[in-house]
Amino acid sequence: MLSHEATQGRAIPREFGKRALDVAISVPAIVVLAPILMGVWIAIRLDSPGPAVFRQRRIGRDEEPFNCFKFRTLCHKADENVHREAIRRVWANEPLSDDPDAPYKLTDDPRVTRVGRLLRRFSLDELPQLFNVLRGEMSIVGPRPAIPYELEYFRDWHHKRHVVKPGITGICQVRGRGRLRPEVTLEMDVEYAMNWTLWTDLKLIALTFPAVLRGRGAR
Repeated sequence: MLSHEATQGRAIPREFGKRALDVAISVPAIVVLAPILMGVWIAIRLDSPGPAVFRQRRIGRDEEPFNCFKFRTLCHKADENVHREAIRRVWANEPLSDDPDAPYKLTDDPRVTRVGRLLRRFSLDELPQLFNVLRGEMSIVGPRPAIPYELEYFRDWHHKRHVVKPGITGICQVRGRGRLRPEVTLEMDVEYAMNWTLWTDLKLIALTFPAVLRGRGAR
């Protein structure tokens, strides 16, 4: 059996490679996507009152909280209790929608703005998280960052997903998004966190683009 020191020694190059990949992707992506980021910012401001970008407290690596950046897709100061109730219903195995592609998503959420619906359809609301990646709070690939109150439903072994940084995309975004029950999502997250490799990350990045274009499970 490998010693703790040997395991750490093997992990360091892999961690360095993951961070190098994050920087190598996030920096040019921010530069190339700057016109789109600005266009989305303007569209949100023209569509509804409130800031275009907001910070939401999320859970990061080792369960350290951080401010996650997102383009606003809801009405300004929307009632958070709507999402809390949706999470409760999902964990009670109650579908939130009759849409077969997104049974565990609120497809008729009245809080979503007109521009917000389009942003969610193509996951454009997640683009500001490239800055979280650059800051080292997130990775390009990893489990989606949980909202603190979601942890109330986690079993002990679900917390293993937090041994890695949360990501913009990941195994669940490629395989199912809103079609997956929360237990299945967390199983996939833990599977990734325990077994990820740089090759896995590269494959998931490549598979993200067709998944986003298909838009199944995105609402």
